[in-house]
Amino acid sequence: MTAAARFRIEWSTESGALVAAEPLLADVAGQAAFLAAAYSAPENARLMGHPEPFSAADVVEHYAALLAEGGRPFLLYLDGKLVGDADLRGIRDGAAEFAFMIAARDLQGRGLGTKFALMIHAFAFSTLELERLYVSVAPENHASRRVFEKLGYRVDGGAEARSFADEPGDVTLAIWRASFLQAHADVLAEIQARAL
Repeated sequence: MTAAARFRIEWSTESGALVAAEPLLADVAGQAAFLAAAYSAPENARLMGHPEPFSAADVVEHYAALLAEGGRPFLLYLDGKLVGDADLRGIRDGAAEFAFMIAARDLQGRGLGTKFALMIHAFAFSTLELERLYVSVAPENHASRRVFEKLGYRVDGGAEARSFADEPGDVTLAIWRASFLQAHADVLAEIQARAL
């Protein structure tokens, strides 16, 4: 079985040039210290639901595990500068879980998360042709929930959605391909994905 092609997704916006690129593990290793610091920042860690700090080695191990299970991780760049990461994980039967992080607190709340999420969703639904995506959100993570609701997600407590829950108390939400593509048709043509 051959490895899946890696992709680079680009979108020029009023916020700047956005790029989501699927990295090699060597790329992750080069950015692991930055990502470890972001994952371990107290507010990010609380909202992501992990109490223990991440080391650079933990980040590389996390990406290696994602890749081994067939996940699609992305590094997120704004005007050439790494600002976070995102991934599609648990891909099965036309569905996957989506997760993302904008690293720096001063970049959060400015619409970047929504824009990067749009890019990864466009890839998931148009390139990978998935049928539905799920998210698992800590109840106190109101900012992430707002991003997902802007994208068109709705609360889903069904068995499949709950199978993607990161923690038992998390809220699970779902979005279907057709509703996403219809709701965001105006910007989808601006988002370009190409194999690396």
